[in-house]
Amino acid sequence: MQQLQTDFQSRDSLISYVKTLAPWAKGDPSPIEGGRQNAELKLASIDPKAYGETRNFGDGKITRLSPYIHHGILSLSEVRNFALSKCGNPQEITKFIQELAWRDFWQRVLTEHPDWAWNDTEPYKTGFTASDYADHLPDDIERGETGTTCIDAFIKELVTTGYIHNHARMYLASYVVHFRRVKWQAGARWFLQHLLDGDIASNNLSWQWVASTFSNKPYIFNLENVHKYFGNLIDTSPDANKLLHASYEELQIRLFPNIKGAL
Repeated sequence: MQQLQTDFQSRDSLISYVKTLAPWAKGDPSPIEGGRQNAELKLASIDPKAYGETRNFGDGKITRLSPYIHHGILSLSEVRNFALSKCGNPQEITKFIQELAWRDFWQRVLTEHPDWAWNDTEPYKTGFTASDYADHLPDDIERGETGTTCIDAFIKELVTTGYIHNHARMYLASYVVHFRRVKWQAGARWFLQHLLDGDIASNNLSWQWVASTFSNKPYIFNLENVHKYFGNLIDTSPDANKLLHASYEELQIRLFPNIKGAL
């Protein structure tokens, strides 16, 4: 077996080497750079308090630490302890600590129930059964050519960088499962093919939460919500996003016609 090279003079030389190993890989490398030094720089720049106040916005004070946590470069306890050292009152960073706890929680759940990784934990709460959902992701979603501009923008970022904002992940998951009626497993597999922080526990159980097989109702969104959180970053005009331009009441009737009353 050929021994892989591990020492490189520069990132460019590393990229060139990887391309020889994977000539089928297309496009440019992700702008996210690995390694302990970059992880420490990212960690030193976090603002845990601002994170809790702005994390749902596309340009909020998110940390982008998840790729380093996923690959074991940073530990959850290390990140937590550093965050606590930066604040005088731990209650001010409760939301930040909770998000770290959620990552640990998902992993513990999957350790106890490994079969939940790819199987529905409960039936869908959408008025449909699992057999009503497609098994495979449509080609236009994989290509980012759905015709819904904000969705295509999120897909492009996912594919070209290996990372997207957590709120955008929820939008894409909801779009795939509820607007296109595709099984969450297909979407979860698609994310894992691209995400640099693609942790199976956090990814798959979050997809199940959106789908409603691991929650008491489906998660849906409309264009108004996307505009609120990402309107200054992507095109959220109604003409370019007609599928999403509706009230929640209208979407409920359209997406879940078999359900009577509010979700």
